[in-house]
Amino acid sequence: MRFTAAVLRSRESRFTVEEVFLRTGPAADEILVEIAGTGMCRTDLAVRRPGSRSPLPAVLGHEGSGVVVETGGPHTGFGEGDHVVLSFDSCGRCPRCLDAAPAHCHSFASLNLFGGRTENAARFTDLAGAALAPRWFGQSSFAEYAVVPARNAVRVDPALPLALLGPLGCGFLTGAGAVLHSFGAGPGDTLVVFGAGAVGLAAVMAATACGAVSVAVDRHPGRLALAERFGATPLHADSPDLPGRIRRLTDGGASCALDTTASARLINDALTALRPAGHLGLVARLHTTLPIEPGALDRGRRISHICEGDAVPGLLIPRLTGLWQAGRFPFDELIRTYPLADIDEAEQDCEAGRVVKPVLVPHRSRTTS
Repeated sequence: MRFTAAVLRSRESRFTVEEVFLRTGPAADEILVEIAGTGMCRTDLAVRRPGSRSPLPAVLGHEGSGVVVETGGPHTGFGEGDHVVLSFDSCGRCPRCLDAAPAHCHSFASLNLFGGRTENAARFTDLAGAALAPRWFGQSSFAEYAVVPARNAVRVDPALPLALLGPLGCGFLTGAGAVLHSFGAGPGDTLVVFGAGAVGLAAVMAATACGAVSVAVDRHPGRLALAERFGATPLHADSPDLPGRIRRLTDGGASCALDTTASARLINDALTALRPAGHLGLVARLHTTLPIEPGALDRGRRISHICEGDAVPGLLIPRLTGLWQAGRFPFDELIRTYPLADIDEAEQDCEAGRVVKPVLVPHRSRTTS
């Protein structure tokens, strides 16, 4: 099967939109999905960082949504024509997966970041026959089609705007899941979000939806304005005595804080701004050591890493689409769509902060089997 995809051939090169070749259809536990839209996440762009171990050349993309066009059999639980959101891969067998914590799958890194399932290595090539890295996050959805494990997919209501739903599988899942699942926030709780990008703004929306009070910290005036529109009190990241201002706004300290910046200074500010027994969640990968100020973890304060919102996608994604239908989680207001052919422009806009969440919409040029 031939179709168009955006291929990243080196960490320094631009994406090339070209035809690729899938040698076999879906296996017994897989589905073939025609991609309607796929979000661009900073995890995709992190492949460019020096020291990244993700194999190249590859088709990236891990916030896909689309329509099932073929299944490996009836036991996948999906049928032709189903609308689905695609999320991360997991083994389904390790203790964490069996404990309903697939984001902490023992094989998460190898399946999603460092080469995927080895049985897929020879299935996906360019037209010259050169292998492309096995499926990124089980998807490689910067493409017109993706073959994914059925476990990665979540069926959604066909009435929903399918092309816009992909970020619910990662970025928006992470921010909302941190609030609704990791923190278990609700009425009377206070949240401070450091970094009002896609993850941070999804957290603000989730806090508003569940009745919690939120504060958003960022340097970008446009992002702060969005956070305020979604219910948060905005604070500039360079405000004098930032922890003190947060404590005053939250009646003595926030009950939970979410850092999306990986800034050591802001992480320490977040800890200082917590009330006793407060919880700080980190979602961005740290690339330096993290010195913790003396006393920052006193009085029951704690810090943890949050991966994919600690969520079960099949449970949280329907909850988020239900909130959207009720007008309480307006994630679509963060999205700007681009044709797949304009992927380099989408990347530049994302890196420059001109767009919160780019979504690439493939336009099928030729498909043959």
